[in-house]
Amino acid sequence: MSQAIVVQSLTKKFGSREVLHGIDFTVERGTVFGVIGPNGAGKTTTMRCLLDIIRPSSGSSLVLGEDPRRAGPELRRRIGYLPGELFLEGRITGRKLLSHYEAISGPVKRGHIDALAERLDLDLDRHTRKLSKGNRQKLGLVQAFMHDPELLVLDEPTSGLDPLVQQEFLAMVKESRNRGQTIFLSSHVLSEVQQAADEVAILRDGHIVTVASVARLRESAVRHVRLSATGISADDAGAMLRRVPGIARLEVLDSGDGVELSATLEGAIQPLLHVLSGLQLTDLVLEEPDLEESVLKMYGSLAGNGVRP
Repeated sequence: MSQAIVVQSLTKKFGSREVLHGIDFTVERGTVFGVIGPNGAGKTTTMRCLLDIIRPSSGSSLVLGEDPRRAGPELRRRIGYLPGELFLEGRITGRKLLSHYEAISGPVKRGHIDALAERLDLDLDRHTRKLSKGNRQKLGLVQAFMHDPELLVLDEPTSGLDPLVQQEFLAMVKESRNRGQTIFLSSHVLSEVQQAADEVAILRDGHIVTVASVARLRESAVRHVRLSATGISADDAGAMLRRVPGIARLEVLDSGDGVELSATLEGAIQPLLHVLSGLQLTDLVLEEPDLEESVLKMYGSLAGNGVRP
């Protein structure tokens, strides 16, 4: 089976409140799949259903080819899981706690735990009650990665980590993918998903807005354009830019010895470059695609289609 996760019409209700509204998605083996959305979007609920921590109200899912409701401990040993809210026993060192997890998850390669702890700058001999939030998160990451599982399910994995450790975590994710492992992670921080994921599902209020590759999101992303040109009036320059498909928020300023323009571009850049070739440019800045603006735009289109945002 080429898919590590298959979800069909998954619904979850807590009492009369429905928090997942029949979502569908698949995760290919050996890829990094990110789920992004604001707090309360349903990311954690989705993960808990996949791991049989909670049961869905309707719909189905397959995880590594198995129904998680029936597969039992054998399936769970093939998965590394980091919960969004990590609770650790406080009267034990990190090393002893990981030894306990190893007895549950299966054998760990000799020296692998120490190597992971060193990468994350984690002291395994401190009692967990003395660990900061960031160090507790590091301990959670070590227990998820240490047995080289087929599938990693990571809920808000960089919460509490400083930027350097975040980058080390992203390196660990890429290495795991290169070894053929599958990573399913959630976040409300778009930049980390952008760096790590091959494919992204955008979730809001229990609805999937879209599922797309990061490359496709970039193609449709909002870019910011700033330029200066000479030999043309502000009116003429503005008229030229307005002919470019996807140009919005255009501002034109007559600077005395030329014009300065700023705008946003939603779409392909080739038509813009074609128009700019007819200008005498003195400066041009085309900023990296802003995926966050694109995601917010998708949220808006969801609301416009009659779905509660």
